[in-house]
Amino acid sequence: MKTHAQAVVIGGGLVGCSIAYHLTKLGWRDVVLLERSELTSGSTWHAAAGIHGLHDNNNVSKLQYYTMKLYKELEAETGQGCGIHQPGALYLAQTKDREHQLRIQAAKARYFGVEFHEVSLSEAREMHPLVDFDGIRCVMYEPDGGHVDPSGVTHAYAQGARAGGADIERFTPVLETNPRPDGGWDVVTDKGTIQTQVVVNAAGLWGREVARLAGVELPLMTMEHQYFVTEEIAEIAALGRELPSIADRDGEYYLRQEGKGLLVGAYEKDGRFWAEEGTPLDFGHDLLPDDLDRIMENVLRACGRVPALGDAGVKKVINGPMIWSPDSAALYGPVPELKNYYCCNGIIPGFSQSGGLGLLLAQWIVEGEPELDLFPWDLARYGSWADKAFTKARVFDCYTHRFKIHFPFEEREAGRPLRRRPVYERQKELGAVFGLNYGWEHPLWYAPEGVEPREDYGFERQAWFEPVGEECRALRRDVGVIDISNFAKYEITGSGAADWLDRVVANRVPTQIGRSCLTPLLGVRGGIAGDFTITKLEDERFYMVGSGMAERYHKRFFDAVPKPDGVTMTVLTEARAGFNVAGPKARTLLQRLTNADLGNEAFPFMRSRQIAVGGIDALALRVSFTGDLGWELYIAEEDQLALYDALFEAGRDLGLRPVGGRALGSLRVEKGYGSWGREYSPEYWPQEVGLDRLIKLDKPEFLGREAYLALRDKPAREKLVILAVEVENADAVGGEPIFTLDGTPVGRVSTGAYGFSVDMSLALGFIKSDYVRSGATFDVAILGQPHRARLLDAPPFDPKGARLRA
Repeated sequence: MKTHAQAVVIGGGLVGCSIAYHLTKLGWRDVVLLERSELTSGSTWHAAAGIHGLHDNNNVSKLQYYTMKLYKELEAETGQGCGIHQPGALYLAQTKDREHQLRIQAAKARYFGVEFHEVSLSEAREMHPLVDFDGIRCVMYEPDGGHVDPSGVTHAYAQGARAGGADIERFTPVLETNPRPDGGWDVVTDKGTIQTQVVVNAAGLWGREVARLAGVELPLMTMEHQYFVTEEIAEIAALGRELPSIADRDGEYYLRQEGKGLLVGAYEKDGRFWAEEGTPLDFGHDLLPDDLDRIMENVLRACGRVPALGDAGVKKVINGPMIWSPDSAALYGPVPELKNYYCCNGIIPGFSQSGGLGLLLAQWIVEGEPELDLFPWDLARYGSWADKAFTKARVFDCYTHRFKIHFPFEEREAGRPLRRRPVYERQKELGAVFGLNYGWEHPLWYAPEGVEPREDYGFERQAWFEPVGEECRALRRDVGVIDISNFAKYEITGSGAADWLDRVVANRVPTQIGRSCLTPLLGVRGGIAGDFTITKLEDERFYMVGSGMAERYHKRFFDAVPKPDGVTMTVLTEARAGFNVAGPKARTLLQRLTNADLGNEAFPFMRSRQIAVGGIDALALRVSFTGDLGWELYIAEEDQLALYDALFEAGRDLGLRPVGGRALGSLRVEKGYGSWGREYSPEYWPQEVGLDRLIKLDKPEFLGREAYLALRDKPAREKLVILAVEVENADAVGGEPIFTLDGTPVGRVSTGAYGFSVDMSLALGFIKSDYVRSGATFDVAILGQPHRARLLDAPPFDPKGARLRA
């Protein structure tokens, strides 16, 4: 066995072998894969191995189509069969919402240039004569849907990796992973120790155990999952062809042909955890005792849909463990607290995603950043707050609702509430309906008197639409208070603090005390990795505010620039709370509570000051994400409730209203403001989102500078625009394709909202530069159907910023 390597991949399942393969494809030949038993051990070997292309997230769809295409290329490259079966898949809709979901997917398929289209019920019956289509509203057909052979695919990756120079060591369990002073790792096995630059934890069922060797707790939990294969069914044997698989999500089962019979699996409501404290080290090509009674309710629904199933004998039952994250998406990427330690764990639809996961993780390792933004998979979306109780509750919810539609704006209750601020109960008394942001409960909207503070979900406008509209109108008319405590907050102090910050962010850090600036943070490829407000409090003391959900994600960038001795960066997100007081009467309200002069000359836009508000010490920043006159107030968390009460006592006669996150989303879209994770992403160039004006190239050094220099003179590939959309009962939410009137795909929506103060449905989105013209019209596929949209030359609310600077 080698004693030195560029990368050691721990885990010889599907994903580990894909990562090793892709590392060699990107030029890393000195790769070692360590497998504690035989390749495919754990959960790979017993998977049903279905493959499909479309996903709710557009970038995940890209990866899944890459993966499906790769399998054929792997067979040709390695000579190892992948057992590819692509008889297609039929997607059934029993409900109106499921029909909406499928039509949305069909529109996205047109955008991607792939096949996923509606077929008539008679066509569907010809394609699958065993199915009873009674009660089905619509059927979509995906010609490339199907399944593969788990062992064949894994061994094809392994053969490709070996051909690229990788070594694969089977029966070599990892005993220790120890960090080295040079940033590398010593990986200790019973066959010896390997010194390596990079460690990749792709250990599948043992992902938790391998992570703990490095001192990391991953939010993962194992659950049993069952499917069965029937004996030969005469009707199938007589057909002489392979039937398309059936995706009857409303029935909560999956079904496809296996041999001359059927394979049926289910995610039952009575799920079972397994090996909660850790996966046994001697578990390998093993199964768990079957218990078909547990999934019988789902199976009976399958029998109702495919009557021949009810008469078939059961040939074999597979009950195997699967390991889940709290949202059933991968835990992927470098661990922010460690150097050169990467994870790729908790993958559920692995055979649809293995190629894409391997490619992007290899890019991250070799090139410093993946080409696609996959923050929804980034392990940094969870922090230490995602404890075992939260993980168990969320995993159980994910498992038992595996086929439930994930609606726009949906907030699931499992594992909550988790992190609460002192004002939580008061907000609850005011009718707050809460959402989850990086573990924090934060108000989404406030139910007025007589309205139950609860949510229903769907693709069309829901009951919260009017209350949110009233919050928006009240803020624009009078004044509102928005809880912004979930924003990420940092303090940077010490001799050299200004110089260090200047080497991190792309704008110049303020030089005058009390000044603030907006600044992008650039990624390795020159895109937008973040956006921050930085305020100079004192000489060599700065306050910085950024995206709350990206707090752990951004740690990677901050740690990439060494801090001089004496410079410290303190995360204040827990210790400090905040409110945005905004609207035309914001100054009047706050002036009642402070002796500080809040007049425009004394306290202009983008300035800050330490003031007393209601006797409470507060850092006041004259900025507002609403696009209206306003101040952000940051205080000690223990003062939050007192300040909240003081504001409402003083503002009662001014029409003061509590305003939630949904309203803030509408208000910022009216102003055309971008948001990190939607309009701002490492994928997007600064000149494409209008942030190039904030990049100061006269600074000799900052993160991403050289990458930006290489692309700054290139024309924008696409541009961030704002559209007014003609709608009736649903607004854009994000991800909807944008087409020309003749059906050419030219862009996609990043954020949608109804603009209550401008009385129009709006969408921020990206459109190819050649199609961006004043007043141009497009079709936006809302609910999968074309809705006419007009490109606006300026944001519809206060385009010149007069209210903001009043």
